[in-house]
Amino acid sequence: MSRKTLVFTEQREGRLRNVSFECLTAACRIAGGGEVAAVLFGSGENGQTDELAKYGADQVYVLTNESLAQYTPDAYKQAMLRVIDHVKPDAIVLGHTGIGKDIAPRLAQRLNLGLVSDCTDIQIENDEIYLIRPIFAGKAFQKKVFTAGKPFVTIRPNNIQKKENPRPAEVIPFHAEIKDVRTIVKEIVRQSTSGVDLTEAKVVVSGGRGVKSTEGFKPLQELADVLGGAVGASRAACDAGYCDYAMQIGQTGKVVTPDLYIACGISGAIQHLAGMSQSKIIVAINKDPEAPIFQVADYGIVGDLFEVVPKLTEEFKKVLSEK
Repeated sequence: MSRKTLVFTEQREGRLRNVSFECLTAACRIAGGGEVAAVLFGSGENGQTDELAKYGADQVYVLTNESLAQYTPDAYKQAMLRVIDHVKPDAIVLGHTGIGKDIAPRLAQRLNLGLVSDCTDIQIENDEIYLIRPIFAGKAFQKKVFTAGKPFVTIRPNNIQKKENPRPAEVIPFHAEIKDVRTIVKEIVRQSTSGVDLTEAKVVVSGGRGVKSTEGFKPLQELADVLGGAVGASRAACDAGYCDYAMQIGQTGKVVTPDLYIACGISGAIQHLAGMSQSKIIVAINKDPEAPIFQVADYGIVGDLFEVVPKLTEEFKKVLSEK
């Protein structure tokens, strides 16, 4: 059964986020040979429409309304509803990002649709769409299926590997009338130690209470820079004032699933594990050999992070320079 699937994409500083391509890959799987339409907020002047076509978009609807320059729930909800009404898709896909988590429930309520959020995999069996999502802080997984209505899902970043599927996409300018916007964004203040998006980073180096101070994050940042990754933190480090809460990983922070997660001076509280336990490879560095983090780690180093991390940085520099 072929389905027309609609994907809402996201940009950051004029560049499409990686999760948008992962959503397109998921949409192609759901579509089953049917059409995939992508929605782009912006002019597409930087080649974004070509990128979307590269990953499977048959049509790209380009929305250039000034009210959509920055995300606000009022404006985006109105625009999305108008696109959905025009396209009449059989399925809708968004990224499980800050924006996706905010807008998807609003759309689902307005459209009277069920929503399966934070999906880590999509399986097609006997033409049924099965959606896999973690529960109980990642200790178990649900396998869900829609029994009525159109599938509406959000995709967790870094879980569905993006796959090129080039199409000769049709670019369609779309005017969405926006009115009665109650929120206006006047300024954006970014509180981040790295240019790499923490939720989409392939490598994350995180620090806990063991970093001891704000200065203690410097060797972690150096290692992350060498590996092209991002720096995160446990709630304990944030509560202690060593770093900003924008870096927090855990049940009350961000959820990350990088290829490599390096935990430095993190004991491994359940709250933190909920945000990183699905990482592909976990390396733990801690002075306490009984620290719970070693129970989930693939590799463990018992030692002082201020001695271990600089040595790792130097070794990675040597290895990467030989490539």
